[in-house]
Parts: sequence; structure tokens; C-alpha cells
Amino acid sequence: MFLVKYAYIKNIVYCKYAIENISQGAIKLKITLLKDGIVYDLEKDRYDKKDIIIKDGKIAEIAENLSDKYENMEIIELNEKFVFPGFIDCHTHLGIIEECTGKIGVDNNETSDPVTPHLNGIDAINPFDIAFKDAVKSGITCVMSGPGSNNVVGGRNVVIKTVGTIIDKMIVKNPAGFKVSLGENPLSTYGINDKCPVTRMGSAALIRELFMRTEDYIVRKENNNIKERDIRLEAVIPLLKGEIPLRVHAHRADDIVTAIRIADEFNISKMVIEHGTEAHLVKSYLKEKNVPVAYGPLLTPRIKMELKGRRYASIVELFKEGVKTAIITDHPYNSIDCLRTVAAIAMAQGLSFKDAIKSITINAAEILNCQDRIGKLEIGYDADIVVYDGNPLDIKSKVDITIIDGEIVFKRD
Repeated sequence: MFLVKYAYIKNIVYCKYAIENISQGAIKLKITLLKDGIVYDLEKDRYDKKDIIIKDGKIAEIAENLSDKYENMEIIELNEKFVFPGFIDCHTHLGIIEECTGKIGVDNNETSDPVTPHLNGIDAINPFDIAFKDAVKSGITCVMSGPGSNNVVGGRNVVIKTVGTIIDKMIVKNPAGFKVSLGENPLSTYGINDKCPVTRMGSAALIRELFMRTEDYIVRKENNNIKERDIRLEAVIPLLKGEIPLRVHAHRADDIVTAIRIADEFNISKMVIEHGTEAHLVKSYLKEKNVPVAYGPLLTPRIKMELKGRRYASIVELFKEGVKTAIITDHPYNSIDCLRTVAAIAMAQGLSFKDAIKSITINAAEILNCQDRIGKLEIGYDADIVVYDGNPLDIKSKVDITIIDGEIVFKRD
């Protein structure tokens, strides 16, 4: 629980919070003023000294000198600390591959079958995974979490906030995508036992077979010609109707092109390439097809052949080409609290500060199709706000305050 000490100064309530347990509760900020922050304007790529008013979990106003706007506001003095939107990791297995649990806490791959479209990541997420605390402490307020990549068809993803005890109350979007995997992972899981897929052709064929069966199922359903629902095919319908994106695990350039080919065959208009190690080799094609890339993880060794081309400079090349790109941790393969570290290292390879911030805020939000709620400090957006004692991409900077949906969920002592 939080220990709260109130001091009354000139009829204004100033609150000082000491947090002992992030996941067990938070203080609701109904009308709150964040006073005298150095707010980063992503569009203008500059800092301005401003106040922010939060009402009912949303950003209500951003301007100078808002101290007299409402009576009885709770005021948080920021003392010219740096203010940014909460960071977003658009590809993780947070809460699905739990830390400190061993095999019993690893729920990301249902390897009883290479094709499992009916799985939903939300059913495996444990909000008490200690990594959620790491996310909040490092300024990450929203993530996508979902099935792994051992199956050719893994199931559906979910976008969640990083604080809470009831996963259903943490949801931003569900389902948020349909996971398929190309490349080495399915082959090394099933092919090693001479079970399909043994080859890349086999992986592509399994995906096509599922989509063709679903197309036929949709026709029968529209004609009231099905005796009972098929849970597997029902899960694919939102994808083929364009309601959710196809999220494709692909590292090699040829696998990326295969993903686009299959999407075109079935008129799938929304797709994301996840990992995208060799995306820079087909960057113009990705630009032409308007396919974004969730790039990473980058802090792991190149333990597979398809990772041999991995490099930070690829992020820079994708940005220069105009491919919408976000940086990911793929937690726990990189720890969730390394997200801004990777963005900082990418800057050393030539990525601008503005693009580095975009890669873990608005670009990630747009890739998740949640850009109307998160990723910016704008009026009407969720009050997911992080206060730093310095430039957040300076490795020495620390998170002072993390706010999610208008609630303080972390404050550094």
C-alpha cells in the first residue's frame, strides 16, 4: 500500500508518495496538476515548460500556468523535470513467460499442434509476474503480449497496461493481432521430428490451408450452413475481415517477402513484421507495401543462423526509407526494462532523438492500432505519463514518477 503524507500550503494540497507495492494499488488522481514540467513535444521536437491537468484518467489540458484552473486540485510539483508519454513495447511475452518460475511459468508455446489459431494470449498472462514492476519502474506503461513463435500459427495477441491485478481490467485492445511464424523456430520445433513443417514451404502451406478453410467457413456461415461453430476458424475470421492485423514473426528477408505474398493472396490489408532482422534488405518493398516493422530484440547473441544480419543500423535505414518502425524487447529475451537502452544505442548508430522516441511511443502505438489513446501527450489521450530526472535516453537518467491512466503507480524515493 502507499504511505501518504498530506501538507496543506495556501489551501493547496501537496502530496508526497512513498510506494511500497506497485502492483497492489495506486492513488486515483481525479483532477491533478503536474506543475512546471519540461514537456517534450514530439511533433516540434522541442521542450517547453508546461503544466498538465489530468481529469478522470485522461489528459485534459497542457499549457503554461494552470495553477488556478480548478479549485482543490492535487498538485504534483515537477520542478522542471522531463516529461514524456509512457513508453510502449509492441512485442513482448510479458506475464506469459514469467520470471523466476522455471518451466512451469512458461506458457508461450502450445507445442501439441503447429497450428493453434484459437489460443488467446490473455488466458496465459499472470499480472503478478515481477517483470510488470520492472516495466513500471522503467517508464513502460503499455505492452503487447502474446503467444510465442514455435508454432506456425500461434494465436492472438493482447495490448495491456502494465499495472493491475485483474488482467481483464488492464486491456487496451483484445484481440490485437493474429500471430504466425516463418523461419527457423517452427522448423526446429516440429521438423526435427519429421512433423510438418519440415521446410519453409511447409510453414507457408499450413498458413494458406488455414486461411482457405476459413474463407470457405465464412461463406457457409453467411449462408447459415454450419451445424456447429469451429473455434479454430472463428478465431481467423477477424483477420480475414480486416479487423485485426497479421503479426508475422520473420527474420530473413525471404521470409518477410513470403509473409507479404501470403497476405496479398488473402487480401489481408493489415500486417506487421516482427523482429525483421533482414528487413533493411527489402526496405523499399516494405515501404511500397506499407508494412511496418517491430524490430528486435537487439541485446541477445546471434544464436540462430537467421540472426546473422542483425544490427542497430538497420533501424536507422528503415526510418530513412520511411518504413514505420518500433523498437521491441521481445521480453524476456531482452528484459523489459532495456527498451530505452536499445533506443539509446540506436542513436549511437545515427538514429535521431526524435525518431528514437517515436520508436517507443507513437510508432509503437500506431503499430498496435491504439494511436487514438496512447503514445502522445495530447488532450484526450490516456494519462500515461513518465517523469525523468534527465533525458530518458541518457543511460544515467532515472524515472522519478510513472503515471498510468491518471494514477501514480511508481515514485522514486
